[in-house]
Amino acid sequence: MSLTPAFLDELRARTSLTALVGKTVKLTRAGRESKGCCPFHNEKTPSFYVNDDKGFYHCFGCSAHGDAIRWLTDHQGLPFMDAVKELAAAAGMEVPAPDARAAQRAEKAKSLHDVMQAAADWFTQQLGGIDGAEARALLDRRGIKDATRKAFGFGYAPDARGRLRTALKDFGDEMLVETGLLIQVEGKEPYDRFRGRLMIPIRDPRGRVIAFGGRIIGEGEPKYLNSPDTPLFDKGRTLYNLDRALPAARKTARLFVVEGYMDAIALAQGGIGETVAPLGTALTEQQLERLWRVVDVPMLCFDGDKPGQKAAIRAAHRALPMLAPGRSLGFATLPEGQDPDDLMRAKGAQGFEALVREAEPLVDRLWKHELAAEPLDTPEQRAGLKKRLNDLAETIADPSVKSEYKAEFRNRFDERFARQRQPFQQRQPFYPMGQRKPGQKWSPPPPPVTEDAKKVGAAGNIDRVLAKAVLAGLIRHPAEIARHMEVLGSLKLADGALGRLFEAVVDVALEDHRAAPLDSGGLVTILARSGFEAIAHDLLRADTMPYSFTRAGGDEKQAREDLDEAIAVLIARPEVDAALAEATSAMQTHFTAEAFERQVALVNEQRALDERLANLVQANEDARALGPEDD
Repeated sequence: MSLTPAFLDELRARTSLTALVGKTVKLTRAGRESKGCCPFHNEKTPSFYVNDDKGFYHCFGCSAHGDAIRWLTDHQGLPFMDAVKELAAAAGMEVPAPDARAAQRAEKAKSLHDVMQAAADWFTQQLGGIDGAEARALLDRRGIKDATRKAFGFGYAPDARGRLRTALKDFGDEMLVETGLLIQVEGKEPYDRFRGRLMIPIRDPRGRVIAFGGRIIGEGEPKYLNSPDTPLFDKGRTLYNLDRALPAARKTARLFVVEGYMDAIALAQGGIGETVAPLGTALTEQQLERLWRVVDVPMLCFDGDKPGQKAAIRAAHRALPMLAPGRSLGFATLPEGQDPDDLMRAKGAQGFEALVREAEPLVDRLWKHELAAEPLDTPEQRAGLKKRLNDLAETIADPSVKSEYKAEFRNRFDERFARQRQPFQQRQPFYPMGQRKPGQKWSPPPPPVTEDAKKVGAAGNIDRVLAKAVLAGLIRHPAEIARHMEVLGSLKLADGALGRLFEAVVDVALEDHRAAPLDSGGLVTILARSGFEAIAHDLLRADTMPYSFTRAGGDEKQAREDLDEAIAVLIARPEVDAALAEATSAMQTHFTAEAFERQVALVNEQRALDERLANLVQANEDARALGPEDD
């Protein structure tokens, strides 16, 4: 199709994104935008915003972002051209006619799909004939029912070099070679790729046959043979059974990944339809992304033997750089020597569900693997463990997730190897003078519950002084905005000029598509057009902000690290304040030793956050002492 930018812009302009998204997502007005719970990941608090003026939606939880066309392709699963046609029909626009080359390519793709469907039909016929007796016997031994055979399109490729070629001769050798059904060797006649094998069609998310997997009937190698990569089939991007798993996953909000297609079929036959499998390779980044578009935490159910567990940890390492808040992996380990097919036949769906209930989160799988990697008897070996864990956390791109993993690994290490600590010495409870008995020791009263403290939990109050400093740092270092998009999503809800400025900064970051990175001056210029010039310049006055990331000309690496730390404190402080207010109020109502310990722990945590901020201020003072301010 000859779709010009002008046509697509007009199409977007005529489409009400709120009305389009509102067909399937409950939205409520939030100022100039609409908000709701994100349909791309499970959440209880709305972080998904739709802006009709700007023509895009954005989720601050999982970073899903796009326009009306992207909504139909990502959420509804439509191909690009189908999405354009649907929007154009609703908007009363004519879609431009296809040019000759585009029509040729579309016709060719259609013909290749026709070839694959014809091959699938022919394989199915052979399974039901005389030649398919051994293949049918294999299915019987594996416990595959007739209904399952039909649903998954099982077939049989006769053990002959030219039977399929003859059956599909009307398509011509060239197309059969291009789809991977024939093997072409220079100087020789093409011959059938699949011979003497049980055939399993591999489909795309729309249910069209794009490739085949063939399992050998008797003894021999390779046991499984897949189609090669073709114009229709990319092995590293395709997940087997995704077309059937998607509807089931939307109902159950979960998705299982097994090693092979026979495992996926066995689980589906047992009622676990939300199951997919890679195709003879380790999970790729593209396959992981595809899984996360369906659920936030896919569950890997690999075999309990060494190869299966090696594949699981390889997937864990590959997923680490791609983690995001709420997005992870789970691991259900099968008993040694069993695969999901064995488990389903032995214990059925109940046995599988019991296994799933004992699944491990990603952090547990990484910790256990590194703990068992080598002995930990000497200081050097324990230091090696600490370094390996830190190196793993460093591969995570998202700064907030990276920080959490580092803290979690550090806590687990300290818990396991720290010396036995003295038990907590409970202080005497506080009693007013009039209630104290003779000889009873005095202890100071708990801190009072102020009205501000009571409001923290309900209002989600942030430290506005620190929020201003963080905003100044983001304006000073615009490249950091994208790294902290989720945090900005919560800050954007702040009221007054500060909240509006945060919203403007987010909008600039989302809309800036220039080749050159946006610098601080450019960002201030853009903000000035919206009336924020004075407040932006005021925030950039280094003499009012005691942090390295608000200074000009400072060390970029230090500024970035300090900004990460300040944002972490900014997020954590309201939660700690709210928890402390609640604990203090509860203790005044009913004093217990447990309540007092909780209050003390929260006070210490509050002090620790204050110390972290004080360290940032001290680091800035040290930097100032080493060189003059450039501002």
